[in-house]
Amino acid sequence: MKNIVIFGAPGSGKGTQSDKLIEKYGLNHISTGDVLRAEIKNGTELGKTARQYIDNGQLIPDELMISILAAAYDAFGKDHAGVIFDGFPRTIPQAEALKRMLDERGHKVSAMIELDVPEDELMKRLLLRGQQSGRADDNEETIRKRLVVYHDQTQPLIEWYKGENLHYHIDGLGELERILGDISKVIDNI
Repeated sequence: MKNIVIFGAPGSGKGTQSDKLIEKYGLNHISTGDVLRAEIKNGTELGKTARQYIDNGQLIPDELMISILAAAYDAFGKDHAGVIFDGFPRTIPQAEALKRMLDERGHKVSAMIELDVPEDELMKRLLLRGQQSGRADDNEETIRKRLVVYHDQTQPLIEWYKGENLHYHIDGLGELERILGDISKVIDNI
């Protein structure tokens, strides 16, 4: 079982690469963004609460995310190939909670794969995605807020995962197939 945390700023290619890894390795996928957008679309209480945070470019509270994550993870059953965690953890307390949640199930994170992309490229990608998909949170003001939150609250996870000897840096700029190849080398060797 290979549980992978795919990590990077908004627009770094986490979703795109996750789709390719699912196809290649038969992994399951938990995208907290997708889960939250579904809750918002369905108008659930969780969705209404989450929308307030997302619209302000803020992170969802940890307790809320952990319970969502545990339920999604358990839905895959006990014997699966592994899970790609996309968009989680975003803070050190979340990483510690993920580690505890997996430990309780006799599982662990196998690798944290960081997709590193320059900020000007992230802005271009996200604005384009907003035009193509109609995602309300892909506008310049919200993108800037999300990047500030990423740098302030999320980027410290890199050092935390280095301390756990699970961090792998991938240059996320360039051809999709080259990036996938670099990620695959990591997965094949863990």
